[in-house]
Amino acid sequence: MKSCPRCEASIDDEARYCAECGAPQTEAAAEELDEYVQRQAQQVAADAGTGGSAGDGGSDDGLSPTEALSDREQLWRRGCYVLGYGTTVVAITQIPRIGAFPLVLAGVAILPPVRRLTAEPLGSPLKREAMAGIYAVFALIGAALLFLL
Repeated sequence: MKSCPRCEASIDDEARYCAECGAPQTEAAAEELDEYVQRQAQQVAADAGTGGSAGDGGSDDGLSPTEALSDREQLWRRGCYVLGYGTTVVAITQIPRIGAFPLVLAGVAILPPVRRLTAEPLGSPLKREAMAGIYAVFALIGAALLFLL
């Protein structure tokens, strides 16, 4: 019987892993463990990347979390957040007026997480142009109602 170099527990001479601490006892076992850990990490990253839908575990455009966003994409996403939250805040300040409700919808429609949330029922995320179009329609309706009524 030999002892584990990590925990000093007694193990069989032919054991690949320590029964007490799980440390690999041979080079082949260590390589097998490394490969297993890498596969698990890739699976977790892929699951986090989809977030249960076709999103980016942060990215709304189908990118995995490890893929870097281009400067243009980062600018688009930041602009959508600013525009969406700004429109929603302005709309909430006008809430007693009827035109505020389409403005709230416009603000919510342009937010990047909405792309990820709509991806599952629609089968794929909305294109940026579609998001901008939905925003424009609701914003124009809301602004017209605010100024006309």
